[in-house]
Amino acid sequence: MTEMTNRQVAQTDLIEVRNLVKYFPIRAGLLQRVVNQVKAVDGISFTVHEGETLGLVGESGCGKTTVGRATLRLIKPTSGEVLFYGEDILALKGKALKDIRREMQIIFQDPYASLDPRMSIGESIMEGLNIHNIGTRHERFEAMIKTLRMVGLEDYHARRFPHEFSGGQRQRIGIARALALQPKFLVCDEPVSALDVSIQSQVLNILKELQKEFYLTYLFIAHNLSVVEHISDRVAVMYLGKMAELTGREELFRNPLHPYTQALMSAIPVPDPRRTRKRTILKGDVPSPMNPPKGCRFHPRCPVVIAQCSQEEPEYKEISPKHWAACWLAK
Repeated sequence: MTEMTNRQVAQTDLIEVRNLVKYFPIRAGLLQRVVNQVKAVDGISFTVHEGETLGLVGESGCGKTTVGRATLRLIKPTSGEVLFYGEDILALKGKALKDIRREMQIIFQDPYASLDPRMSIGESIMEGLNIHNIGTRHERFEAMIKTLRMVGLEDYHARRFPHEFSGGQRQRIGIARALALQPKFLVCDEPVSALDVSIQSQVLNILKELQKEFYLTYLFIAHNLSVVEHISDRVAVMYLGKMAELTGREELFRNPLHPYTQALMSAIPVPDPRRTRKRTILKGDVPSPMNPPKGCRFHPRCPVVIAQCSQEEPEYKEISPKHWAACWLAK
């Protein structure tokens, strides 16, 4: 398939998230009554085109992982819709839900914690195939070996256990396990954040090669903007449970509109020692998601705040073609 054909097909929406909300209740007292809510995700919307990588970035605690898991229905959203090829997966039950899970998988941030230490690597990779009863036992074994080879591991690794591998190898195993069911959509939840820089590049290159070969669609969650710039087609920026900005990768790094995105960009190290970059230092800490500020959630730390920011929440809207932002000053 040519690059032009890929770009045309990629405009089909594989995933559409509408007004996604996820609150976690806080209980207290003898009767464990709900006394407050952690507003982890508070009404965000976005689409992921078929065949593309959408990067999702933001500070720790902004709700990135919750978005990824709610999109896969690993946790049940408080409200909203998640459409997969136009079908709301939040309304599915029983066999219909089980069938669609084959198409949507996740690569976890901690590769060791996501693997059962009592199961060999081969058994872990074949577990999904067994659950969905795909093929004969021999065919499942052959599929497992093929998947291991795709991520750069050898056949004999199938007999080993998780503690016998390095961090980079374990992440490859996590990728293999996610790919075993031949899904269309993968949530990559900070898959390289726990790895050395040299290993990060290897894992990122594996993901890009597999995407090109199998026409995969990624929601790539990260807080490292350099990694996001390397792998993403479009980038979404979150802050305290809200979407701050979303646009193409090149447009975002060339012309960030939201002050929070601008602050993140200013923190990217410059590889040339002769060049300097003006840093935007944000004051204070991220507010608590239990009691977010009124108006724009970024206004207590914003370097260009105006009076309207503390009174009214800005609309998340398309400022220019395919460039969305939620800021009163964005033009």
